[in-house]
Amino acid sequence: MTEEKRFGGLDCFKLAAAFLVAAIHTSPLASFSAEGDFIVTRVIARVAVPFFFMVTGYFLLPQYLFEHSMDNRPLRRCLKKLLLLYLAAILLYLPVNLYAGQFSEAGIGAFFRMVLVDGTFYHLWYLPAAALGVVIVWFLGRRMPFGVLTGICFVLYLIGLSGDSYYGLAEQVPALKRMYEGIFSVSSYTRNGLFYAPVFLVMGAGIRRGRIKSAEPAGNLAGFVLTLGLMITEAVALHRLDLQRHDSMYIMLPAVMFFLFRALLAVDTAPVRRFRELSTWIYVIHPFCIILVRGGAKAVHLEEFLVENSLVHYLAVCAASGVGAVIGSRIFARFSVFGRKEQAFEKGRAWIELSREDLARNVETLQGLFSSGELMPAIKANAYGHGAVLIAKELQKMGIKAFCVACAAEGVELRRHGITGEILVLGYTHPKDFGLLKKYRLIQTVVDLAYGKMLNHYGRKIKVHVKIDTGMHRLGERAEKSKEICRIFRLKNLQIEGIYTHLCADETKDAADQAYTKRQAALFYRIADRLEAQGFTGLKTHLLASYGLINYPELGGDYVRVGIALYGVLSDRKVGENHPAGLVPVLSLKARIAVVKDLYQGESVGYGLDYTADKDRRIAVLSIGYADGLPRSLSGGRGRVLIHGQCAPVIGRICMDQTIVDITGIEGVKAGESAVLIGRSGKEEITAYELAEGAGTITNEILSRLGERLERVVV
Repeated sequence: MTEEKRFGGLDCFKLAAAFLVAAIHTSPLASFSAEGDFIVTRVIARVAVPFFFMVTGYFLLPQYLFEHSMDNRPLRRCLKKLLLLYLAAILLYLPVNLYAGQFSEAGIGAFFRMVLVDGTFYHLWYLPAAALGVVIVWFLGRRMPFGVLTGICFVLYLIGLSGDSYYGLAEQVPALKRMYEGIFSVSSYTRNGLFYAPVFLVMGAGIRRGRIKSAEPAGNLAGFVLTLGLMITEAVALHRLDLQRHDSMYIMLPAVMFFLFRALLAVDTAPVRRFRELSTWIYVIHPFCIILVRGGAKAVHLEEFLVENSLVHYLAVCAASGVGAVIGSRIFARFSVFGRKEQAFEKGRAWIELSREDLARNVETLQGLFSSGELMPAIKANAYGHGAVLIAKELQKMGIKAFCVACAAEGVELRRHGITGEILVLGYTHPKDFGLLKKYRLIQTVVDLAYGKMLNHYGRKIKVHVKIDTGMHRLGERAEKSKEICRIFRLKNLQIEGIYTHLCADETKDAADQAYTKRQAALFYRIADRLEAQGFTGLKTHLLASYGLINYPELGGDYVRVGIALYGVLSDRKVGENHPAGLVPVLSLKARIAVVKDLYQGESVGYGLDYTADKDRRIAVLSIGYADGLPRSLSGGRGRVLIHGQCAPVIGRICMDQTIVDITGIEGVKAGESAVLIGRSGKEEITAYELAEGAGTITNEILSRLGERLERVVV
């Protein structure tokens, strides 16, 4: 979200690249200079297709190559789009293919080569090549480090290079000649999804993650000019020596693309989605427009002007392609397969706003309290109602590398949405779900010796943390049972990476609670020392959560399982008033005003007619209710909202989907405006503490019960 503004340079060049491809197929300078046309169309314009591949690699592949995401939906969407676009293009050019007799003359092998590799028209090779290249990089990237993958992709490129611009040298070696003859029996060129696409896909991904180092913007521009000059020199030399079988691949091309792509990223302009759409259509339809221009020129006897003049011919094709792209994109935008799918307005009814800035501030504050280790945020219960995936993604961008959840299903959801690092399951996982722990690389808590034996009996190595019960008497093997704890460590299929406990009296620092908390910590570290003495070393330890971090940071550990404090509140106002300076609420809850109407004296409103107007009133109906997590116990004036910075009390019963408030005296309230249920409006603020007090509970419950149908929006 924060980087989107940078991509305008990519969008603008994508449109230019589509016209460069059109230049390759029309030779705009052929009427004036054969060598000049060669340099423009066979060298400079060759940056277009690698650029397309790099854009795909930049936006699609980092989550798989670096984060090892198991969420394959983006990959499937990309492949689906490519294949559907290819199918549409095949149908578009089918009449031309049939007229030329291409299918009737081709055997079954040649037909499949045409469809699966070469493309059914001369420019359509790109679509199956992109699909194959993405699959190859994704598949290999799951199994090897990025550096090894990059090396393999460059080796493939070198093989393709020798079958392209350097084929004249390769064919001098009999073994290489036979190898390439075999390749050409399957693919007409080495410019395909196996030899050509992977290196540029990997380069795009590497630039996105900073794995490929680069110079400053001025250095990128200078590098582009220098390497382009070297590539032109290389291409002209190869051309004059008549070594080229084809002219898509050069030694200097990857270097040119590296500097060009970095230079375009430095163009700090807003994204232009329209250019993205038009570039795709121009690429697909420009050969069809070439046919139309030539046919039209012949029909009106303007061939000398529109065809024989190569520059005019090119401009006419570009104009026709541009107009056709606009018309085609508008037609296909009506279909969800090609256009954007309709989505409900995320702030149309009731929603939660999450402040990225406040979340980052809380992370900084909490990390400042914990100098001995790392934060392990609790993302359980949908991140205390904030939205687990959204919060985890933001935290991951901030450098957080460990998370904890309540159950395996919560961990699976995070993995499927691209969350990496360690994910510790704090609770019980049923043996039928042990496979999920392995598949999604989750760390399971061993809740006692008997459960450890169940995990061991699964028969496969499972990463675990062992929980020690030091006095809460909930989950964990009792601390005094040191022999049983050691037996857990001897179970061969448990890959034990850490131990932890849970403090239960750390909310205050009064004498009794302080003594109990310190006894728990002493028991825990005694167990840790005993395990180390018996050779179980290198274990990560953690015993602090939000309150422990605030009140007893000196107890240390390698992790702190921050929960409610991460979101800027504590369980109740009394404790919250003593929290560290710098913690700020991350969440605001808002709802739309559906209706504004009059309620006359003596009239009642809502279920049970619980509220009767003592005089003429002005009321508003909000699009939120107890099904969204608003406590029904706040009915009848026990709750309030903010509208235009003023208080509006809840009247009558809170309904499943609506809440009625009294807006008498608040001027200018209109349907469609928003009301604040948690957060600020003007100088007024409603906190989660206020809702918790009104409902007779704690903030943890109020926040974690906020409903799934509330949209979560990061602001």
